[in-house]
Amino acid sequence: MAAKYIFITGGVVSSLGKGLASAALGAILQARGYKVRLRKLDPYINVDPGTMSPYQHGECYVTDDGAETDLDLGHYERFTGVSSRQSDNVTTGRIYSEVLAKERRGDYLGGTVQVIPHITDAIKEFVQSDVTDEDFILCEVGGTVGDIESLPFLEAIRQVRNDLGRANTCYLHVTLLPYISVAGELKTKPTQHSVKELLSVGIQPDILLCRADTEIPKGEKRKIALFCNVKEECVIPALNVDTIYDVPNAYHKEGLDVEILRHFDMLEEGKEDDVDLSRWDNIVDRVRNPEGEVNIAVIGKYVELLDAYKSLNESLIHGGIANNVRVNINWIESGRFEDQDPADHLGDMDAILVPGGFGERGAEGKIAAVKYARENKVPYFGICFGMQMAVIEAARNLAGIADAGSSEFSDCKEPIVGLLTEWKKGNRVETRADNSDMGGTMRLGAYPCALVEGTKAHEIYGGSYVEERHRHRYEVNVAYKDRLEAAGMKFSGLSPDGVLPEIVEIPDHPWFVAVQYHPELKSRPFEPHPLFSSFVQAAMEKSRLV
Repeated sequence: MAAKYIFITGGVVSSLGKGLASAALGAILQARGYKVRLRKLDPYINVDPGTMSPYQHGECYVTDDGAETDLDLGHYERFTGVSSRQSDNVTTGRIYSEVLAKERRGDYLGGTVQVIPHITDAIKEFVQSDVTDEDFILCEVGGTVGDIESLPFLEAIRQVRNDLGRANTCYLHVTLLPYISVAGELKTKPTQHSVKELLSVGIQPDILLCRADTEIPKGEKRKIALFCNVKEECVIPALNVDTIYDVPNAYHKEGLDVEILRHFDMLEEGKEDDVDLSRWDNIVDRVRNPEGEVNIAVIGKYVELLDAYKSLNESLIHGGIANNVRVNINWIESGRFEDQDPADHLGDMDAILVPGGFGERGAEGKIAAVKYARENKVPYFGICFGMQMAVIEAARNLAGIADAGSSEFSDCKEPIVGLLTEWKKGNRVETRADNSDMGGTMRLGAYPCALVEGTKAHEIYGGSYVEERHRHRYEVNVAYKDRLEAAGMKFSGLSPDGVLPEIVEIPDHPWFVAVQYHPELKSRPFEPHPLFSSFVQAAMEKSRLV
């Protein structure tokens, strides 16, 4: 069977949850026994989100093969377990870069390069590339219908229907039904206008997924169907739920997967409920009915926008699912501890986590949080920048290296953390310099780590070798390893050649583990990452839940 393409667009306003809807639909189709792949088409002109501020775009998600991508790919992976690749996220910037490179090579034989057909052909080629035996390819189009930058993508997916036919393509439009409290009713007009915008570029949606705060009356569904030219049963309510992991169940109950299969003429009579969502039932039950709760402080630099820590937030929830407890996350701006005593804010916390980040702002506050956790025997988890700050804190206060610092901030006498200029990736050597381009020049993607036997890390992973995803430019300087280990900090994981420190821990602490990579990128609700499961368990022990 040829792959079926489902294109997900969004209208009325941004942040409607297209990514979550795509991920949930993928999960339901998987539960019906189909193989899925999810992709994101981003209209912004950046080549990728790697150089964007977290405040602009939220988290930058990294794949095994080193692609810096949109955070929605994290939803895709968490809901389906299918590892994303470089070929699953493309931007306007990348499309134009590739087309212009071809033009410079003379590939267009002197022709005038235009949006149609050259840009749209490049988008279509991306959409249909790297497909093997998948039954469904779900392609989310970023942005909001009506935005000028999304027009080439909409034109491209319009053409895909002409190329592949209606039997192999489906348009799913996510829209909003706002509730006007003074009128006491839901309003359908924004949805009508959004569909009109789609029609203006030649796309008639097949199914409408209507976000709403309250139940959608039957009369309103009938009205939407009439004015938007879709079948009434294809107007699918998408109401708010108390946990995102209930979305697959909620959408199935409203018939989203049934209408998708009917559209493709793939639904056998009487098989409407032939779907196994039991694992999602189990996850939702654990989220809703925990046996206790723990309080974990996250000391970050971007806490004003929690999307900057989307995967981290979900991974802590997964750690709670694994231990059947609710994790209450207390987000604290790290700069606060540069002039305030951490004890005033962390005294009632069961564990402390310092996540990744870039730049000097808030660094000393993170170091103060590390010191508090180490001295007061509070479980501590450092990730990326959080590991670097933990090593600097140990160098200063355990090894007596008063001038310990990071060359990321400025020249320092004791560069415990420094710029990585050369490393191995597979069979090739990667090199960087201070004046390298910013985009795509970090140590990115999955790298191996050898674990030292008898350490906490070895115990948690239950093995001697792991591969984890990285995204950073600076590294802990292995030249300080012996001095730090003599002072009480164990290097429990290194690159196979022993050059790059990957994990450090403090053996005489209840739970003090810091890693250079980003384990949150590989955690799933049905397969919580072992580091997060162990960390939450340590928090439970601190709070005397176990």
